[in-house]
Formats: sequence, structure tokens, C-alpha cells
Amino acid sequence: MKEAWRVDGPTQCTATSRKGLRLNFPQSLSSIASPQTGANAASTTVGDANIVETFGLTKRYGDFEALADCSVCVERGEIFGLLGPNGAGKTTLIRSLLGFLHPTLGRCEVDGLDPMVDGVGLRQRVAYLPGDARLPRHMRGHGVLQFFAEMHPAGDLERSLAVAERLELNTKTRVAFMSTGMRQKLALAVVLGLETPLLILDEPTANLDPTVRAAVLDLVVESRSRGRTVMFSSHVLSEIEETCDRVAFLRRGRLVRELKMADLFQRHRVTAKSTEDRFEVPQGLADRVRVGSIDRGNQKLLCIDTDGDLSPILGWIDSLNLSGVRIEPLGLRAVYDSVHMGVEVVL
Repeated sequence: MKEAWRVDGPTQCTATSRKGLRLNFPQSLSSIASPQTGANAASTTVGDANIVETFGLTKRYGDFEALADCSVCVERGEIFGLLGPNGAGKTTLIRSLLGFLHPTLGRCEVDGLDPMVDGVGLRQRVAYLPGDARLPRHMRGHGVLQFFAEMHPAGDLERSLAVAERLELNTKTRVAFMSTGMRQKLALAVVLGLETPLLILDEPTANLDPTVRAAVLDLVVESRSRGRTVMFSSHVLSEIEETCDRVAFLRRGRLVRELKMADLFQRHRVTAKSTEDRFEVPQGLADRVRVGSIDRGNQKLLCIDTDGDLSPILGWIDSLNLSGVRIEPLGLRAVYDSVHMGVEVVL
């Protein structure tokens, strides 16, 4: 029942499974599965409300600050979204949590473990889908799933095959002949088949068609229903809205805002056409309303962001004699614009 790993160079690893199978594969896949070793595989941390905590986490490369004084907590049993443009620090944060990067300052804990102290034990409790997952090209899909199911203490081949079936993946195909989308499905089947306390997904729906994207989001929500915690990085705002309980916004390496999705959907945005440039907000609504404008194509629209009960606000809006009035939940788009483009909203 012995498993062994050997690093053969900067980009290759060799692993031996419980059945004696030896396999060379890109080192990035070591982020998906770590072997079971000693007592660490059986130990667990219970009672802590937060499964992920960072304390002033900072990562610098010379003068460039990829992550700056980041302090964040992820509660057990929630789906936590990470949002930000390319280069915002999302992947740097994730790789620091897993012990793949050594922070310049600060520290972090995952399920009670410091990745700089017990990285192997920590990674046994995490299933991680990297944004650049590479798979052994000479193997067929079924063989890849079997290998990782045997290598990881939380692996289960039947569970991985069930995920592959839901994602409509033909596991008889050799990886070398798979399309980019098929390889993404295979990596998802590997990771979602691992029943770890924490699941970290970096752009999980990249290169997938809408039907499979929906299936992936369903699987993520089902993971939460089984008590797992999910960290989910995506550029697709609608995916975060559909799945996440809380979301954090990163910008230029800094955590600039956190919010609960339930609170967000209590806020609304009113857009309308108007011939007036300025409106006086009643004194009783001043702390709940922000008036501005947004561009829609070649047209500038009046924009009113609101917080709380709409009833008293609707009477005021009706008195403005607007046309083309549209009322909708504020949504992440408005918050994203607020964070990254300086557009003010009521939050």
C-alpha cells in the first residue's frame, strides 16, 4: 500500500500508485493530488468556523506587489467567490494558500494548517483545479481518473466516473486526442471526484459550452450541500451570482471589497430616460439613494441605485416623469464597475 513521489526535474514528476503503476506527468498536476502519508492523512480539524484564514498576506516579486496585505476568511460550508481582472492577485492568493508560493509577509491557515509547515497534510484536505491544469497525454481519460482516485486519500473512482458522465465526457478517449474543452472536463472529473473538506476552483468553466457550464455549477452547489467549502474564481459574473454565498473583489493585489450575495440582492438599480440632468433627492431618502448616469450604447441613461424597501422610493421616481423605466436587482456588474472603474453605487 505504499505510494511514492519523485521530482525528476523542473516540469516532471514520477508517482507510483497503490497498484504499482508508475507515471510521469507535468508537475502542475501535483497540485491536484498529493499522496497519503502517515498520520496526516487521518487527522482533521473540527470546531473552527473558518476553514481558510489569511493574515496580512503579501507576495512581492522585486518591486512588484502581486498580493498586498490580504486578510480574508472563508467560512466552512459556504461557496466563496473571488473576482478581479487578470493580474488582480486571485491565483497568487490561491497558490499561497496551497503552499506553492512562499509569502513575503503575513501568513495563512487552511483547515487549521499552515501551508509552510505542513503542506502535504494541507493538500490532502484540498481538491484544487488550477487554471492551467495539464494532463498526461498518453493516457486515456479512464486511466487518468483511476490514477488520481488511487493517489489521493479522498479519491473515489466511481465518483469521478459519475462526474465525467454528467459532464458528457467520453473517458475512452486518449488525452492527446481530446479537445481543450474535453481536457477541462477531465480535470474537473478528477477534482470533483475528491471528497475533501475544501474545493478550490480556478476558472472551472473555461472552454466549456453553456450546457456543461450549467452542469459544473450544479456540481459545485451539490458539493456545498454535502458540507464542503468551495472557493471559486471566475470572470463570469453570472456564475458567481448563481452559486456564491459571499464574494471578494481583488484589485492590483489588494482585497478592496467583500459582500454577501443575499445583501446585494436587496439592492436595486433603476434606469430610465430623462430630459433633466439633475434631481433633488428627498431628505428621507438621501442615505438610501444615489443618482448618477450610465452609458448604454450611444445613449446616456439616468441611473438610481437604491438600498432596502423600494416602496417609498417608487413614489418619488414616479413623480420625476421618466420614460423607459427599468428596475432590476443591482447585480455584480454594478459592484464590479464600482470597484474597478470608479463608478459609485449604494453599498
